[in-house]
Amino acid sequence: MNTISVSRTGPALLGFLAAAVIACLPTGARAEAKNPVGKIYVAGVTGEAVINHGSKLETVTVKGSYRAEGSIIETKPKGSSALVLSNGTGLFLDSDSRIEVQKFVQEPFSPNRTDLEVEPSPSQTEALVVRGSLAICTGKLVAGSSLKYSTTLGSLSTQNARLVIEATSEFTRISILDGAGLIRGGPLDTVGRMLHAGEQAVIRAGGPNEPNQISVSPIGDRDRSAVEERTFAACAARKTVYFETSGQDNAEVTAVPVVNQTLPVPITVSPSRLP
Repeated sequence: MNTISVSRTGPALLGFLAAAVIACLPTGARAEAKNPVGKIYVAGVTGEAVINHGSKLETVTVKGSYRAEGSIIETKPKGSSALVLSNGTGLFLDSDSRIEVQKFVQEPFSPNRTDLEVEPSPSQTEALVVRGSLAICTGKLVAGSSLKYSTTLGSLSTQNARLVIEATSEFTRISILDGAGLIRGGPLDTVGRMLHAGEQAVIRAGGPNEPNQISVSPIGDRDRSAVEERTFAACAARKTVYFETSGQDNAEVTAVPVVNQTLPVPITVSPSRLP
C-alpha cells in the first residue's frame, strides 16, 4: 500500500490540508465573524448640538458619522438634530434634549446595500432619553432585533413603529402613530401594557414601592400635529443615507449619503402645550 511521508510534504501542502480540514468543520466550530461597530450618522442640524464619546466632547456636524454605542448627544436651546443609526432607524432630537445610547449591537451584514426599507441585519438598541423630545422612525426590522428606549420614569420596547418620546422631571409622554410597543412604569412594573397606534401614554411617579402610574388615551388634535412633524423629520432622515461594510471581516461601517436635501425642522412645542 502506498504511503505519503509527512516529512516530504512541503509547508504549502500542509497549509492547504489544514485549510481544507477547517473548511469541512461545522459552522459553529469556526471562528465567528466580528460584529461591525455600529454608527450614528448626522443627517441634519439646526442651531447647536454636541456629542460626547466619553473621551471628548465635539460639535455635531452634518454628514458626520460617529460610533453609536456609548454616545451622548445633546441639543442646545433652539437647536435640533436629525440622526440615523446604521440599522436604518431615523431619529429626530428636538430642542434642549439629551439622549444616551447605552447599547447598540449589530450583527454582520453584506456590504454595498442600497435597500433603505429593510434593516441590514439583526440589532439591539437601548437608549435613555434624559430630557426633551425624541422622535423615532424605524424601517422594517428583521427577526431578532429589539428597540428599548427609557426615561427616568418608564420605558418602551418595540420593533417597528413611528413614535415620539418626551421626558421631563415630572412625566414621560409616549405617542405612537404607527406600530405598537410595550410600555412599563419603571423597574417595579413587571407586567407593562401595550400601546397601540393612535394612542398616547403619560407616565408619572407612583407611590413608595409602587410602579409608576400609566394613563393611556387617544392622541389629541393638540398634540398630533407636533408628533407628526417630529416623526416626519425622523423618517426623512433615514432616507438620506445607507450603510456599507468594509475592512477586515467587514467590521467597518461607513455611511453613504443618497439624498441631498434640506430636512424639515419641526417647531418646538412650548411647555404650555404639554399635559
